[in-house]
Amino acid sequence: MKVIGLIGGMSWESTAVYYRRLNEEARRRLGGLNSAEILLRSVDFTRIVEMQKRGAWSEAAAELAGIARALVAAGAEMILICTNTMHKVADTVEAAVDVPVLHIADVTAAAIKARGFRRPLLLATAYTMEQPFYRDRLRAAHGLEALVPDTEGRALAHRVIFDELCQGLVRGDSREAFRILVEQGRKDGADCVILGCTEIGLLIGADDVCLPAFDSTILHADAALDLSLGGRALAA
Repeated sequence: MKVIGLIGGMSWESTAVYYRRLNEEARRRLGGLNSAEILLRSVDFTRIVEMQKRGAWSEAAAELAGIARALVAAGAEMILICTNTMHKVADTVEAAVDVPVLHIADVTAAAIKARGFRRPLLLATAYTMEQPFYRDRLRAAHGLEALVPDTEGRALAHRVIFDELCQGLVRGDSREAFRILVEQGRKDGADCVILGCTEIGLLIGADDVCLPAFDSTILHADAALDLSLGGRALAA
């Protein structure tokens, strides 16, 4: 079993989901008292959010790259950035280490394509929905044409993520608001939905929405365990 290095804390609410999923899935697959081999560095999310708001992406990239190097020095044999938004700096992190950096968009895209879908609705932070790094990768590397909500919908999703989910608040009215976003996405031509912020799975799941849902957090964790147990990293 290879050691999985997690760059977490963005937010810790979803990092806890990663930790639980990796260990539960290891036990399910291997039985008995088996659990995953994990190294975790959890950052103070306030500091990262301040960088995001300032547009200081190179500063954030340098910090995450340094964390990745430290995890590898401690024995990590792969790296996961436990947040969709900070995959904006994934190329810098990947260049800093000599182990696989498992990209969350790649594993999510693979699951979508395996089921024959091509036009996902992307629900995420405003950074992930509005900046090109994520949607361009889905298009260029995987042939997926991601849709996003309108301006009002994007603002709503961003607010719920940061003001509620990242702070441990799960509200019924926000769940209903996300259902409406997905229904509108279906009307606009989406054939599935990406839960493209690692906290969104705390709010909605496949049973809550009218489109097939792909939870990037669960897919990312499961792909890491596949690789840990002898599978191969997905190519972009």
